[in-house]
Amino acid sequence: MAGSEVVRNLNPNDTRGKTITCKAAVAYGPGEPFVVEHVLVHPPQKMEVRIKILFTSICHTDLSAWQGENEAQRAYPRIFGHEASGTVESVGEGVRDVKEGDLVVPIFNGECGDCKYCKCEKTNKCERFGVDARKKVMVSDGATRFSTVDGKPIFHFLNTSTFTEYTVVDSACVVKIHVDGDGDLNPYIKRLTLLSCGVSTGVGAAWNTANVHSGSTVAVFGLGAVGLAVAEGARARGASKIIGVDINSGKFIKAQAMGITDFINPRDDEKPVYERIREMTGGGVHYSFECAGNLNVLRDAFLSAHEGWGLTVILGIHPSPKMLPIHPMELFEGRRIVGSVFGGFKGKTQLPHFAKECMHGVVKLDDFITHELPFEEINKAFDLLTAGKSLRCLLHF
Repeated sequence: MAGSEVVRNLNPNDTRGKTITCKAAVAYGPGEPFVVEHVLVHPPQKMEVRIKILFTSICHTDLSAWQGENEAQRAYPRIFGHEASGTVESVGEGVRDVKEGDLVVPIFNGECGDCKYCKCEKTNKCERFGVDARKKVMVSDGATRFSTVDGKPIFHFLNTSTFTEYTVVDSACVVKIHVDGDGDLNPYIKRLTLLSCGVSTGVGAAWNTANVHSGSTVAVFGLGAVGLAVAEGARARGASKIIGVDINSGKFIKAQAMGITDFINPRDDEKPVYERIREMTGGGVHYSFECAGNLNVLRDAFLSAHEGWGLTVILGIHPSPKMLPIHPMELFEGRRIVGSVFGGFKGKTQLPHFAKECMHGVVKLDDFITHELPFEEINKAFDLLTAGKSLRCLLHF
């Protein structure tokens, strides 16, 4: 790749098979401000796709990874980001399911379609392209497709690396979005960005992992974008009571518009949250969702589920090495607990249908987008997320 011709004219006919120079936000150390600079993006190799990013957004996973909370996952310099929408600029040898110009979203939890996991309807795990925050190079050759202008490698992140004008992903990690009608993409591009992670993760947890039923009771712990996506999914399924739990009371007004019917701030009362939820629901909820990445919150969520049939779904990322705060004997009371990755969606086979449902209004995407900024202001976007002022901030080029 070192010998590839470098081009700055970004017409696909001119860039195919060549190295592109473009802007990217590069992280050089834990918590250090992103440096927006020109980088080299090399051509896609066999079974890879190069994408022109149109919009990218910031998730709490990006925040924790950028801060380097898990030392084993650190790798610098690195291009973070895993929520985006864009168009295919070019494809490598063997790619058949997408072509130049297709509207796509990258996915951090890929689907090769060939491994024993992809062939099993009970899981959305993929043996080769599943989520792995420690992975920093491409699968095919163990190299990167990014480098600085002076040739030093820049590492990948979560199979996607979307904080850049152009990225290269494995074909298993890109999903073509089919558009109805005349094919006008403008109304959908921004919203579809959210399907790369947050909305799919939350709604899918309610629909696929928990299978929330009409008339059921739900508790959501942590009202960030994923938690509110759970609420939106539960609302769409007809849940009768959706209790939101968060230490920021300012989130309640927004949460009400997205399905939350009742709100609890743990700091408002000394009584444990799970006891308050049991009182509100006659013994506990059918489904509780932990979206905070906090073990104490996880225990509250577990104990908030009704004995005999209550199910707790873990969505929060837990960097702590501590184990589950649950005694094995507590499981004999009939409560169950399970984790959910990407909402249980098999990305390439199931996400296109989910995208259509979103475009038809089954899930309301607009409320999740609270801010929009030029890509160059990515550090400001991270400040908004850190301060709890944004659900999703879209960055555009």
